[in-house]
Amino acid sequence: MKRILIVDDDITLKTALIRYLQNRGYLVQEASSGAEALALFEQNPPDLVVSDVMMPEMDGLEFCRRLRATRSGQLVPFIFLSGRKDVDDRIQGHQMGADDYLIKPFEPKELIAKIEAQLERSRRIHSEIIRLMQSQDTTSASSTPAPTTELNPLPLTPAEEKVFWEVIQGFTNKQIGDRLFVSPRTVQTHLSNILSKLQLESRSQLIRYAFERGYRPPVQKEE
Repeated sequence: MKRILIVDDDITLKTALIRYLQNRGYLVQEASSGAEALALFEQNPPDLVVSDVMMPEMDGLEFCRRLRATRSGQLVPFIFLSGRKDVDDRIQGHQMGADDYLIKPFEPKELIAKIEAQLERSRRIHSEIIRLMQSQDTTSASSTPAPTTELNPLPLTPAEEKVFWEVIQGFTNKQIGDRLFVSPRTVQTHLSNILSKLQLESRSQLIRYAFERGYRPPVQKEE
């Protein structure tokens, strides 16, 4: 189940948007300012961010700029949802690092379409990173094979290790839950423990960690 962070100081709009997204199967986090959103992102990075521009404490533009300056926030899809509709405003939003910009008032169906498009784009990028890293590994292995028996043991419980191998193959929490016969919430709990134990911040970092240290899953087949 994908997690979306909604950042807006308009309580009425935010409440309606949260309900709309939850009814469509998304997990939703909420914040009322860029400063609050940054803190939430550091604790539990979402799969996508939807943010207003005009907010107290830290506006959306500064929030986006700071988020893009962090390692874990560089690739997360980011959509601005703003009443500022001038071309210069939209350009500034994209210059700060936003992937899309939707003007208020908006049609909820259009926002969902943009969210799904950005999540699918993120999935393709994620899959391509895995494919390229596996391809690199296949090339290097032909000359200098690295036996798996020499790998350092992971500081994980058996359940966490099962999730580890599934995550580095690019499976989502729901897919992992189906494969391991557990709930997506249980998968997320194990994943959070794995990231904490390995001192990592995101799934992408976990995949890089695995490949750099020789943990090689089988080539992922298209489903």
